[in-house]
Amino acid sequence: MNMPATKMDIETAMPAGTAAPVVAMTPRRPPRSETYARMARETAVRVIPPVVVIALLLLVWELICRRAGSALPPPSKVFKDTKELILDPFFDHGGIDKGLFWHLSASLQRVALGYSLSAVAGIALGVLVGQSIWAMRGLDPLFQVLRTIPPLAWLPLSLAAFRDGQPSAIFVIFITSIWPIIINTAVGIRNIPQDYRNVAAVVQLNPLEFFAKIMIPAAAPYIFTGLRIGIGLSWLAIVAAEMLIGGVGIGFFIWDAWNSSHISEIILALFYVGIIGFVLDRLIAGLGKIVTRGTAQN
Repeated sequence: MNMPATKMDIETAMPAGTAAPVVAMTPRRPPRSETYARMARETAVRVIPPVVVIALLLLVWELICRRAGSALPPPSKVFKDTKELILDPFFDHGGIDKGLFWHLSASLQRVALGYSLSAVAGIALGVLVGQSIWAMRGLDPLFQVLRTIPPLAWLPLSLAAFRDGQPSAIFVIFITSIWPIIINTAVGIRNIPQDYRNVAAVVQLNPLEFFAKIMIPAAAPYIFTGLRIGIGLSWLAIVAAEMLIGGVGIGFFIWDAWNSSHISEIILALFYVGIIGFVLDRLIAGLGKIVTRGTAQN
């Protein structure tokens, strides 16, 4: 009768001085069903709570606004009144008679240009203020005063300077979003550990190398915090500015709907404004996590 070989039998049969064989154990992968179940649980934890809250809010809104004499329409009436706008956002009948896609697209183009300019200028000025004590003493008080001016207060001045609504709106976006970028970048530069500066001095990095290899990576979490605040302010500013400058844009769409007493269209536009603002914030936050390897400030 054959008996299974024991460890002692194997070692006895091996030549003297030969090491015992090492058997590599491959870790057992969990079944796919367990993996899918775990993913489903994680998704449910993230999705179910906001869905429940939104459903409850819609129910309360429906019950309150269904009463006679209510000034606002319930969700059911909003959907009924704006069904065509929801199902066909791409129509273009010329002039300002366009679908919501074209209004949102025009606003996003203005935001993209104004915000890009503010990001470049804000990071450059933030580095200057954070790196130079003289620049901080000279510019910081000016920045602190200018950043408290409301966005729409700049619009008459920009209209007088540019004499056109398009560059005026872009300027309002720029001047509104640049301040948090400057301030957060300057704070990040000032908080660079002294050890990093000492290492840069030892290896004799030139100013360009110090900027690219030490300054920007170390201050990146602060910079992206400023960029996230800035993109939110940009989206707020363009909606407000477009209400006054007219033309194609989501802000003008809201103002035109108000003048026409189309409250349901205003509510639909506000829904899109909120969703796009959330997406813009998530995009900058995701980019920050990639660049800073997950160390961006929340």
